[in-house]
Amino acid sequence: MSLVALGLDLVDLARAARLMARHGPRAMERLLTPAERADLATRSDPIPGFAARLAAKEAGWKALQVLPEASGVGWQDLEVVRGPDGRPTLRAHGRARQILLGRNLVLHLSLTHSPTAAAAVVALSTDWDRPALSNPSGVP
Repeated sequence: MSLVALGLDLVDLARAARLMARHGPRAMERLLTPAERADLATRSDPIPGFAARLAAKEAGWKALQVLPEASGVGWQDLEVVRGPDGRPTLRAHGRARQILLGRNLVLHLSLTHSPTAAAAVVALSTDWDRPALSNPSGVP
């Protein structure tokens, strides 16, 4: 594997709470996938998870911007999911998925929280072990 790009984002929890209070379900539908919304609906306080997802998607978008064809990647094209071991991963859909498969690239996600903020780092790397387009269901 070789590192291609990094993306980093920090979301203030108070800002995420204001966004939720101002735009409510409309913001959730625009910014999060149905699975992400369902996950947050099970939490007593969805704000930290909402902020972390915003940070992850923005960091993923930033990492992808080294590629000229990434300009069409939107909020729904990147999804935070929990892996079998409980760790968060960034799954690509739509335009982001096409880009990753076409170039043998993978996204790696790290999330962290504090009492006031959520942060995400996304690494974009090559995947030399996977031939192009051979694993359409294996793109995170």
